[in-house]
Amino acid sequence: MTVDYDSAGVYFLGVGDFEWRAPVAPAAGKGSGAVEPSETGTGSPRLFVDADACPVKDEVYVVATRYGIPVLLVANTWIAAPAGFGVETVVVDDSPDAADDWIAERLAPGDIVVTGDIPLAARALGAGASAIGHDGRPFDEESIGHALAMRELHAALREEGLESHRPRPLAQKDRSRFLAKLDEVVQRGARNR
Repeated sequence: MTVDYDSAGVYFLGVGDFEWRAPVAPAAGKGSGAVEPSETGTGSPRLFVDADACPVKDEVYVVATRYGIPVLLVANTWIAAPAGFGVETVVVDDSPDAADDWIAERLAPGDIVVTGDIPLAARALGAGASAIGHDGRPFDEESIGHALAMRELHAALREEGLESHRPRPLAQKDRSRFLAKLDEVVQRGARNR
């Protein structure tokens, strides 16, 4: 990812072949970029990233900056993020579900969660938030039950030593699909506010 500030007072973001230029001000909030939802739940949506193993953080920054949405990177260790774009890194303890719990406890309707963790996606949907996987696959009420069942099946197969499948690395087409789908989810959320 390329993040730069040019002589015309415009921030430049570039990820792969995707480029975007626009005047950008840091997101409003409590000094760190986080924007709390209003009492009625109609505040600015926030983009929560289950960041420990997230391969699409740069793509998240591009979409969030385009729409002025604050980003919360939640992880067990410090993750550097570009300054001035409304990105806050939240470090939680290293217990197994600490990041998931932190995110789920703070979700409001209209927020967006980027995660590869299917149970966290289910919790997000239950809170009225949107959830999207690293490969650009949005989770919804119709697909989450099947995704949870398949997760359990694969876990049982691994436990029995019958499966050792690991996810394949993301290809450029996966990153492009993620950018397009995240953009779509943000636009849909903005229309519904």
